[in-house]
Amino acid sequence: MLREVWPYVDTHHRAGQPVVLARLVDRDGPGSRPLGATMAVAGDGTWRGSLSGGCVEGIVLEAAREVLAGAPPHVTVVTPGEHLLPWEEVPACAGELRIQIAPAPPEPIHSAITTALAEDRPLAIQVDLRPPYPWSVAATIGQLPQDETTFTEELTKRPRLLLIGATDLAATLATLAGSLHRGVVVLDPRPGHVISGAFPDSVTLVCAWPDEWIAHHPLHADDALVTLSHDPRIDDRAIRAALAGPAGYIGALGSRATHTQRLRRLADLPDLVRLHGPTGLDLGGTSLAESALSILAEIVAVNNGRSGRRLRDGHLPIRAAVATPHA
Repeated sequence: MLREVWPYVDTHHRAGQPVVLARLVDRDGPGSRPLGATMAVAGDGTWRGSLSGGCVEGIVLEAAREVLAGAPPHVTVVTPGEHLLPWEEVPACAGELRIQIAPAPPEPIHSAITTALAEDRPLAIQVDLRPPYPWSVAATIGQLPQDETTFTEELTKRPRLLLIGATDLAATLATLAGSLHRGVVVLDPRPGHVISGAFPDSVTLVCAWPDEWIAHHPLHADDALVTLSHDPRIDDRAIRAALAGPAGYIGALGSRATHTQRLRRLADLPDLVRLHGPTGLDLGGTSLAESALSILAEIVAVNNGRSGRRLRDGHLPIRAAVATPHA
């Protein structure tokens, strides 16, 4: 997806260095990456992203570097394992992959994408699959033509992760959550906590009571909230406000004993079964990073309708279905 590699693309664009994008625009079999998966390859020899989890990246990297060296952009079909020797086992992702290999979008398309990501607003991005592979953008996908000669990706607003309490665990969670492409908001009514300096620059720090802030910024079904302050005066107000809306995940930090007391205090709430407490999966971790990983893992599992159990004990496809771009 463009969002995954765009910081790398933008850095090289600002430095005046060429970048070629290899994008998965179609396939006829299973694969580990969704349509729209993107590799970005720069003229300085570096690259980011993946198309198949490792099956075709070497082939695509070579083709992208040829385009950087002056070969014409093109759409190619690659089959994982096509260069294997007869006795070597074909990988599971053996279907044909249709990959467009062409320069990254020029101005003003580049700036439109950069601005949309920076301001977290929707944008529909389309590239023609015929030479010379022009790009176009629009506020909505309905404003762009749709046929078999184009590939369209929608940048949507990021779901939010609200962390209640500007604690050390909240700072670790905020750092790890950056790669999940969630907008992280930390709420704490205590002025001395929000000025700790422990949070990444990408985090929105707000000194406010969580229920008051949520009243003016309603949560959506793909948003998540986790209470971390250990102060019932703060956490309970956040839980009550979150349960009044459609937030997809509501979690509360604390021991089982603490959570039992919390449930007694909130027993009047009709939808209390939605509260995940103690928050997180049973990883047995003790460090801040391990605790943050546990919490984020449960958020991802709940978001995808999964249990969070070990993959070897399950039978569902490893990857949950995702909305695919339009080709």
